[in-house]
Amino acid sequence: MLGRVSGAGLELQELHRFHYPPASAAGHLRWPFAAILEGVETGLARAREATAGQLESAGVCSWGVDYGLVDETGRLVEDPIAYRDHRTDGAIERVLERLPRSEIFARTGLQFLQFNTLFQLDVHVRAGLPKDARRLLMIPDLVHHALCGSLSGEYTNASTTQLLDVQSGKWADELFARLGLPRGLMPELVEPGTALGELRPALRQKLGLRPLRVIAPPTHDTASAVAGTPLEPGWAYLSSGTWSLVGVERHSPLLGDDVARANFTNEGGAFGTIRLLKNVMGLWLLESCRREWETAGRAPELEALLQAAAALDRSPGAVFPDDPRFFNPESMTGALRAALGETGQAAPDDPAAFARVVLDSLALRYASVVRTIESLSGETVRGIHVVGGGCRNEYLAEQIRAARRLIQRYRVRDFQTKVQITRSIEDHRKIARAIQAGDEALAAETMLLHVPAGTTGFSEFLAKVPMSFFEVEPGTDG
Repeated sequence: MLGRVSGAGLELQELHRFHYPPASAAGHLRWPFAAILEGVETGLARAREATAGQLESAGVCSWGVDYGLVDETGRLVEDPIAYRDHRTDGAIERVLERLPRSEIFARTGLQFLQFNTLFQLDVHVRAGLPKDARRLLMIPDLVHHALCGSLSGEYTNASTTQLLDVQSGKWADELFARLGLPRGLMPELVEPGTALGELRPALRQKLGLRPLRVIAPPTHDTASAVAGTPLEPGWAYLSSGTWSLVGVERHSPLLGDDVARANFTNEGGAFGTIRLLKNVMGLWLLESCRREWETAGRAPELEALLQAAAALDRSPGAVFPDDPRFFNPESMTGALRAALGETGQAAPDDPAAFARVVLDSLALRYASVVRTIESLSGETVRGIHVVGGGCRNEYLAEQIRAARRLIQRYRVRDFQTKVQITRSIEDHRKIARAIQAGDEALAAETMLLHVPAGTTGFSEFLAKVPMSFFEVEPGTDG
């Protein structure tokens, strides 16, 4: 991505998009780091061409939690293990045998996810770290090291590890000591905007670049996305991609038992901000389905698939997208079928219907997370900025609005007058009478009149969704 600053503001231009799927090697699912570097170098070469060689600086952001290990010469010891590797299955429980969940949350303020760096590193230590490992670097820090030799770690990505003290912004030394983790491997931390060095001479020559400064951006991709989002007070963000991160920007972490029970996270942002958010499984569900269909030779083009999903008369059903079964199944369509069947919903065969299930489920989940944010913070969310690949999905955006309208109904401000209260009570009486009479059609019609309209099919589906879907996350106390 090339950025130019002018009197009109910041202009962004996509120059190079590349893929680096993880592959099994040496017993684990690993990122091909050489392919990542090749993609970065190609991007720099294209930036040189687009700027006639007048490139001023470069920096890298990426996903969080994953890391690589380098030896005393700076050589990468082994390709980084990917967070979807099954080595962390059961890792949370093993850590909690040694340190209470409440204590870890109070210190780090982070959501418990089995792939957090804390659990990855604990598993790595138990299995045996490479003997020549001298420094742990998160993925963007590792790329910066390859570019300019920096061995620093950047704050926003470090805040995804569950090894950082949420109050001080420093490594949580006591946590390392009590869990027996190697504090000596961790890098010194720098803030976004720190100059890390200049591009290595060999790379300058290879890419035909003049001296180029390497500067650390907010290296966690969500931190960069939020920093570039024109958030106003009272607005939430949805960074929608393979993962979806739903949250609000704050000036201090939000801790406490209720936040811990809701399994929310406090990650570091740019300019001293804190991002209160929850990770949602995201478009990974649909991407995985599309890979299966492609293998089977029946993968529709994405735009056509989304149009077909939106054109369906009704929603085929919904699943809880954060169910662990969807993390890295052998078959995503099989996992979706199983989840639908367990809740008495018919499993579809058509790709458009599968896409509709995924998108409707995500819309409901996003809306429920925003509602929980309002409950935890005591502040009303006026709107949601959608950024990332999902912002191009008009159907998903409309369903998020529809789900938000549904869950916003039952608030004190909706019952300020006697007319509002009387109307709501009468609606519920009509629904109850229809159910008692066994008239399902009348009950459904009455519920449709009672809930706000999304698209017709989605509103009909929403009317059948129990409110517990929004309130309780599996595996929590409520």
